[in-house]
Amino acid sequence: MLEEVERWLSGRSWSAADRPLGRLLEAKRQTGRTVSVVLPALDEEATVGAIVAAIRGELMTEAAALVDELVVLDSGSTDRTAEVAAAAGARVVHRDSVLPRLPALPGKGEVLWRSLLATSGDIVCFVDADLREFSPSFVSGIVGPLLTDPDIQFVKAMYDRPLETGVDGSGAGQGGRVTELVARPLLNLHWPQLAGFVQPLGGEYAARRSLLERLPFPVGYGVELGLLVDALHTVGLDALAQVDVGVRKHRHQDGQALGRMAAAIYRTAQLRLTRGHLIRPRLTQFDRGQDGFVPRTTDVDTEERPPMADIPEYAERRAA
Repeated sequence: MLEEVERWLSGRSWSAADRPLGRLLEAKRQTGRTVSVVLPALDEEATVGAIVAAIRGELMTEAAALVDELVVLDSGSTDRTAEVAAAAGARVVHRDSVLPRLPALPGKGEVLWRSLLATSGDIVCFVDADLREFSPSFVSGIVGPLLTDPDIQFVKAMYDRPLETGVDGSGAGQGGRVTELVARPLLNLHWPQLAGFVQPLGGEYAARRSLLERLPFPVGYGVELGLLVDALHTVGLDALAQVDVGVRKHRHQDGQALGRMAAAIYRTAQLRLTRGHLIRPRLTQFDRGQDGFVPRTTDVDTEERPPMADIPEYAERRAA
């Protein structure tokens, strides 16, 4: 590990408990900064309501108004996600209603990109909508450094990611397989300054709007790696930080979904290394059929949205 990264780990890695809520509320009052929380959601009726209720109940009260805006960005759910989120107290925005002149592309990154136009906070905090046993410290923990330290621009959550059961049935297994097999090797080899991030692909992170609006957003699974790498090149390592929020429990993907995720992440990394183009940005996987293995080929996420600051509608809204 680079000496620079060792210094960064000691000075830019914290625990959520390091900044009590009272300190954050005072910092928010003094700075006047506003906070938007965005939950990208696709068919998450089982979990989104509890997350919204926890944020509203502990971080959006008269006594503890840390969060000013809570938005669930629905990317085309076919279940009751929107209804459940609204009933719990979120403002629900459908992906297709934001910037309708641009046909929406499938993918999480697309939703996060559009959320910048659907929110107004100085600090934007992203939280995945499939979390179970959610704690509001996920939000307060990663928003905290942005409220208390003007030099911090981008904060990732770090946590344990237990699988439902370990390989031995003990429940001790860890998630984050794509992180360990794909993202971490890529970062260590090509962006060693980012080797200190415990959860580089985690879906819980917060950043200043002034930074996010300057970054391109990969539309699919590569969005977390893309934003992290681009933030490094835009503001430097010392402007990045991470906060330990404990344990993250969520729905885990099957092996083939992880393969598609890995391919998209590799593609995102490749673009940032070469700014070139893959000859064949597709991934072939295999399913067992009645007559043997059947190939199934899917496109790898290749689209990226430009920095939101380049979008006329966003510029007009910010100027209003």
